[in-house]
Amino acid sequence: MSAERYQRSDANEVLRVEGLTVQYGALVALHNVSWSASADQILGIIGPNGAGKSSCFAAVTNAVDRRGRVFLDNIDVSGVKTFDLASRGLRRTFQQNSFFGELTVLQNAVSAIVRDYSTSLSTSLLMPWREVATRRQAELAATELLDYFGIASQYLHQLPGDIPYGVQRLLSVALAYGTGSKVLLLDEPAAGLSGGDMKKLADVLISLRRQNLALVVIEHHMDLIMSIADHIVMIDQGAMLATGTPAEIQRDPRVVEAYLGRDE
Repeated sequence: MSAERYQRSDANEVLRVEGLTVQYGALVALHNVSWSASADQILGIIGPNGAGKSSCFAAVTNAVDRRGRVFLDNIDVSGVKTFDLASRGLRRTFQQNSFFGELTVLQNAVSAIVRDYSTSLSTSLLMPWREVATRRQAELAATELLDYFGIASQYLHQLPGDIPYGVQRLLSVALAYGTGSKVLLLDEPAAGLSGGDMKKLADVLISLRRQNLALVVIEHHMDLIMSIADHIVMIDQGAMLATGTPAEIQRDPRVVEAYLGRDE
């Protein structure tokens, strides 16, 4: 299926991007890219190194200068700042693990949800017991969050740098998700993973899809993305080359030539 034949998603559409273009000086990193993601769907974005995939996420979250439009729940959020987009439920991870290295795993999780469990200054001063109770609620919620993402209790009081790499990758996804999101943009979540760690990640992503969440996943591990994605967008040299189901993408000779047939 060609990029030109790409159609908008159904009524469950949560995120839609239209004509995203990113230019760094004379370099056009992204040109006129459009796609959409729906609740209960995993949209995969694939392409060779340097194709513009991460620039696509940066453009969606307004982290770089770009042209084009972004719609969240059919509301134009093209001018909304990155932080405010996150508070509206549009969140992302990065290729590198992202957490506070000096805080424990549990403290990182509390930090990710603290806005939903904070108390006012007057409450802290006049009713300190309520702040203690609120903090305890936040810790319980953070523990449940980590458990949902398959992060065992034995790691909660360790520093992120001291836990296995596969658990670090799950932690980065958990922190981005926080108390819940509408759209989760995952930039190569399986980077550096193999075997059992890959299977755990796949199980988590499938579970998130069942929670009425739209996931957009940039990934180089073809076995993973082909097995979990409902729809795939192929980007090459900053432009959309093809889009379709995993089966359609695997049969597309342009995709095979541009990416699947290349040595990594």
